[in-house]
Formats: sequence, structure tokens, C-alpha cells
Amino acid sequence: MPRPAAFDSVLVANRGEIAVRVIRTLRRLGLRSVAVHSDADADALHVREADTSVRIGPRAAGESYLRIDRLLEAAERTGAGAVHPGYGFLAENADFARAVVDAGLVFVGPPAAAVELMGDKIRAKETVAAAGVPVVPGSSGSGLSDAELIDAARAIGAAVLIKPAAGGGGKGMRLVRDPDRLPEEIAAARREARGAFGDDTLLVERWIDRPRHIEIQVLADDHGNVLHLGERECSLQRRHQKIVEEAPSPLLDGETRRAMGEAAVRAARSCGYRGAGTVEFIVPGDDPSSHWFMEMNTRLQVEHPVTELITGLDLVEWQLRIAAGESLEPLTADPEALAPRGHAVEARICAETPRPSADGQGVDFLPSAGTVRALREPTGPGVRVDSGIAAGDTVGTAYDPLLAKIIAHGPDRASALRRLRAALAETVVIGVDTNTGFLRRLLDVPEVREGRLDTGLVDREAPALVADLAPTAVPTEVYAAAALLRHAALEPAAEKDSPADWVDPFSIPSGWRLGGVVAGTPHHLRVPGHEPVTVTVRGRARAARLRVGDGPEVPARLLDDTGGGPLRVEVEGVVHRFHAAPDGSGLARDGEAWPVADHDPVAAAGGGAAAGAAALTAPMPGTVTVVKVGPGERVSAGQPLLIVEAMKMEHVIRAPGAGTVAAVRVAAGTAVAMDQELVVVDPEEAPDAPTENDPIGAEHPTASTEGAPGGEPT
Repeated sequence: MPRPAAFDSVLVANRGEIAVRVIRTLRRLGLRSVAVHSDADADALHVREADTSVRIGPRAAGESYLRIDRLLEAAERTGAGAVHPGYGFLAENADFARAVVDAGLVFVGPPAAAVELMGDKIRAKETVAAAGVPVVPGSSGSGLSDAELIDAARAIGAAVLIKPAAGGGGKGMRLVRDPDRLPEEIAAARREARGAFGDDTLLVERWIDRPRHIEIQVLADDHGNVLHLGERECSLQRRHQKIVEEAPSPLLDGETRRAMGEAAVRAARSCGYRGAGTVEFIVPGDDPSSHWFMEMNTRLQVEHPVTELITGLDLVEWQLRIAAGESLEPLTADPEALAPRGHAVEARICAETPRPSADGQGVDFLPSAGTVRALREPTGPGVRVDSGIAAGDTVGTAYDPLLAKIIAHGPDRASALRRLRAALAETVVIGVDTNTGFLRRLLDVPEVREGRLDTGLVDREAPALVADLAPTAVPTEVYAAAALLRHAALEPAAEKDSPADWVDPFSIPSGWRLGGVVAGTPHHLRVPGHEPVTVTVRGRARAARLRVGDGPEVPARLLDDTGGGPLRVEVEGVVHRFHAAPDGSGLARDGEAWPVADHDPVAAAGGGAAAGAAALTAPMPGTVTVVKVGPGERVSAGQPLLIVEAMKMEHVIRAPGAGTVAAVRVAAGTAVAMDQELVVVDPEEAPDAPTENDPIGAEHPTASTEGAPGGEPT
């Protein structure tokens, strides 16, 4: 198809993988792309991919990507004729859509009135219900008081879900099973909604136990055509945030698929929609015919690639064509051509560290940050990667943690799942912790393989999926490989080519001493979140004996040099294959990665807490927002000492027991690295039992994760 005729350049008002994704379609269509960036993203991949880029502000999203005036100024300066909002940030902001049009530009999205209507959950439900779309039983009317919400909840007579009217993403959502808890849960939901959306209007809906989340992709043009492209199953979620999506759904039969598609089309017509959008339904797993409208996302979804792979369409291209005034008639002319072909599954790769929670009952997904030391993206039949990073990029904590999406397509669901698991195993990200290994394990859960999904499955299975990530779980061969790489780097170049039967004892790091004693060379290593380990190596890297910690001495050898590619290490006759960062700063295999740093035991002993004192460290990279105590202050067990924030999630650092604050190493506003010492507490004679340093961001976020790419959950 020729390129859209209404404009020849498009400003992409977003960042990360969605900006890269849009820019690549623009290039294919022969349209000029304009990227925008904050200071933190000056050298980001989306900036490097674009034809033109414009700085729009400092690091904070509120001073850059959320500034409508600066985005419009960038469009004017570069001559852009249209604006594509991506998703997150301003994609569902009616004021932005309206401002773009008022500036004489084309908004690649729906009319502002449709965005406004569907952004209000209460009005949206009333509108689609009037069009004959089934809606979840719940409260009606806007601006209900606490008492009215309580009355509505009691009238439903079952567990209820309290939801903000003005936003999504699980922010402010409260499941209430005990009617006596309604007043406090409503008050908490109002606080969260006010903080996240600036609007504390709430609604109450019936809670569906073990529900499935299924959405329908729609397209609508300005010529009266509205069509749907089938459904996506999005039930694999962590705290209301999607992490794995697929198309088509393994639940629906043909009749239900048709009924849901027709309902989605009616919903789109009811608000005068134009462009690409998604109508979301909540579906009882035991009765899919009872599907109910939940909300409509008036933008492109993170998970749109699975629909593209089963239909063969480029949804970004069709967004652009519709915005340019073209008709959907080429698609509506042959409905059979849009029938799903095969099956597709997507996994979201996020910068986060899965860890068992302190109480052992759950899992904390702590934000991660750092420099990407090595990156390997999977390839192969049916595998697609939508990524926003490259080797050498710095991943910070200022924005949403979504880094990339790995998508696999196959002739059927089983083959698509196999291809995705294999692709995740080949995915390498060293320097920034990711959830890749967790996702790979999740895909192997029997309920997932069999398609028996619901929105609570991930949270139920998560503890078992990270059980082997406990502090003692770094494989011995990881330390062995890291030590041998360091040992090889110390050997002179000539030695590496020396005959195997001759060794110059004075030129290799063997620990050789006069008298023939070979003590070995110690390599002090540390994987963040784990205790330091010393690996002692005797001999050459290609013919060594080594001891990991207090373990036995065993034969080991480095079989391959590494330049960021595959690395093979033999330990006790077993060959292990890794990918390694060129500087030896990390190893990866099967979707797992271990950053390995050199550890200085002397410096650690000299700069740490006094004997017996508790040194509390940062559980994640971020910024200290609040310091609640000072040196000399007495504290009790569990008392909050300070708060670290990263990627819009707060983590409260609490006293492990009663004692006195010996030192505070940081102040409000200090940027901290993972494991950096924050505060030291001298305990009383018998320290109390440890208290969990609880991550509260997933339940009480300080800001909306809709404000960044990948942050949209529904």
C-alpha cells in the first residue's frame, strides 16, 4: 500500500519500545519520524532510530513527556504533520488529543470526545449498556458518597471490587469480601485514586472469582466502518498488571467469540470511535457466555503484536491510514481474510528483580536499574522482538520498567508456547535484572500449558516460581565461570599460547611460591543480594583446580574465550554453557542472569557497620524520598526509618529490631544503588525478630504507571 497522503512526518510522543515500534512502521511507509526525549533519554534507542529528535525537558516525566506545550512546540519546530501518542503517558488524555487537533495537526488516535467518555468508567458503562453491551453488575451514577457506595456494595451481596472512575492499572482497586471493611477500604481507595489520577470518584462492581480477562481489538474509520480482529487472552497478570498475553483465547468457542466481537463493535460505535482501540471484558472461567464489559482502552495496547501475528496486519499502519482519512473497506470486503491464523503468545520483559518476600508467603518484584553490559535478542521461526534497549544503554528508575516484548507465533497454541519458552531461554540481558527467567518458568506451569487461566493464577504460583531464587541459590558453576574469566584475564597473552606441557611459574596468577608450594589465587566475588564468595584457582584457566567458598577443590577449565558470545566452562567433568558480558561483569543462561562484581573484603570490613550492628541496605536502585530518623534516635522493631522510591513504587525500610540509630548514610533526594548502605542500627541486648521491609508500591502506588510505556495494564 502507498503511504498515507495527509501527512509526511509524524512526531512520536512517547519513548521506549513503543516509540521504536512506531518509528519502524513510519520508515517502512516512507514517512519521516520525529522523536522526543528527556535528558535521561538523550541517547536512547528510540532517539537513535528516528530521523529527527527534539529535547523536551529534564529527567522527570512531568517536566518532559507529560508537557503538552513542549510536545506541540517540538512538532511545530520539526514540521511534523501528525502526532502518534503510543501508549501510556498522554495516549488516553483527552486534553492532549484536543490540543493536537487545535494546533492544526492530525492526532493518530480517537476523537477527544471518545477518549473523554471511555476514560470515565461510570459514563462508559452507562453508554455501552445503552447500546446493548452486557456490563458487570455494580453501582450506577457518578459522584457517589461513601455511604452510597456502601449501600451499593451491600446490595450486590457478594465480594465487591472498588475501582477509581478515572483510571486503570489496578491503582486504587480494592477487593472487599468483608462488608465491615468497606468504610476503610473506600477511604484508602479514594486516597490512592486522588494521588494517581487527581480524581477520587469511585464505583463498586461485583467481584468475579477466578475471572478471565479477554479483550477484543477493534478498528473504526471516519466512513462508518467498524470491525473487530478477534480476541486476546490477558488473564496472566501480576497485581492487575499483564505480563503474558495470547491470541486467540484458549477458552472461547466460535459462538462466544462472535458474540463478544459484536458487543465490542457496538461499544466502539456507541462513543463515535475512530482508530485502533480495545474493548475489555471480564469473563467467568466456568461460563464464558456471561462475559461483561469492563472498560475500553482508547489507544494501541502493549500486547497488540499477538493480534498482528495471527492476522498479518500492521496495526500501527492502520492507525496512520485511518488518521489520514482512509477507509477500512479493503479489510471489510473479505471478513474471512481476517480469521486468525495460528496462535501467538507475548511475554513482557521488565527491569525488575523477583525475590521471595520476607514472610515467605509472596514475591516482591523490585525495580532494577543499571547499564546493559550484554544483550542478545532471540531469533528463529515465528519469533518477534519489540525492544527499546541496546547494549550499552542505561536503564534508570525514572520511567516504567518495560524493556522489550518477546512474541512467538506457531501453527497452534502448544507450538507457540514452546517457541516462546525457547526464545526466552535465548534472551540475554546482563547488567540489569529482568523477569525473563520468571516468565519462562511461568509458561511451564501446568495450568498455563493447558489454558486453565485466571487473573489470580500468577500471584498464586509466584512463590513457587521464585523459590529457587533464594539467597543461597546462585549455582556453583556461575562463580566458577566468573573466577576463570578473571583468572584468564590475568594471564599474559604469550602464556595462553604456550605448550600445554610447560608453564612459566613466574608469569601466571597461580599462587606459586618458592619451594614449589602452589597456594592458589583468590578471586573475591559477589552477586548482588547474596553473600560474597571467594573462589581460589590454581593453575591456568584452561587447566585449573578451583575451590568455591568452603567447598572441595575440583578440576575446572575455561573452554572458550568470550566476547559477549557463548562461553563454555567445564567443572568436574560437566560442561556448562553461558553468555558472558565482555567485561566479565555478568553471566546468563536459560533466561536467568547473574551480575558478578569483584568484592574487596578489606574495604567492606573497614567501611561497614560495627560488630553486632544492623546495616540496612537499599533493596533496589532508586531515590531516597523520606528520612524519618537521625543518629542517636531510639527505634522500635518494625519502625519505618526511610523510604526508597523507584519506578513509581515505594519501599519502606524498617528497623529489624529495637535499638539506636548509629548512622544515617543518606538524605532525602539521594540516588542509591542496590545494596548501598542506608542506615545502621545498634541493637539492644537481644535484637527482635526481623520485620519485613515491605514494598508498598504495588498496592499503594505514588503515581500512575500509565504515565510510561508499558505501564498500562488492561
